[in-house]
Amino acid sequence: MKFTSMMYKTGIALALTGVATAGSFADSTSLTSPSAYAASTSSTASQQMTGAALLNTFYKPALKGMLPSANGNPVDKFIVGKTTRGTVVATYGKPTTSRTTASGYDIYHAEMGTPGYAMSYNSANVLKEIRYLGTQVERKQTIGSITMSVLKKTWYAPSSTSTMTTGGQKQTKLTYNRGDYKLEFIYNSPTDLDHINLLKK
Repeated sequence: MKFTSMMYKTGIALALTGVATAGSFADSTSLTSPSAYAASTSSTASQQMTGAALLNTFYKPALKGMLPSANGNPVDKFIVGKTTRGTVVATYGKPTTSRTTASGYDIYHAEMGTPGYAMSYNSANVLKEIRYLGTQVERKQTIGSITMSVLKKTWYAPSSTSTMTTGGQKQTKLTYNRGDYKLEFIYNSPTDLDHINLLKK
């Protein structure tokens, strides 16, 4: 009786070991298979291409103090250092969240694939800075595709680099000068772009 019980338990243990081994073998095979590797490489390459394409839409507008339009929103009509808050509100509508101080930001939240923006003004209510906040849905395919490596590979070395701490979060700022203006890319990590700032130098 004891022998039979022992053999039964041994058989179960061996069967479980075989299943675990087979599972491990299957997992390692799938991870190292050419098709899995090719799919991973293709996904990375696709993300890099998306990031570079989105990044380059900022290149020329920034020379004029503007950001590119996305999904037909009128943000490309606003010029840093020239457009007034009254014009922005009349054109874009009231912000989703209005500033609470004169130096605060009017925030336009992202909606249905349209990026969000934050805008601040000087004492004369003239546009001082536009922040591109990106989309919330499919973020990895939009602002999230502009990793630090994609930025440097596409636009080469930044004009300056600095670090800062905001709300306990350490961030890296990469600045690219564009004529009289500058674009600041604020990263939470090398693969996590938080937002992009456009302002005068």
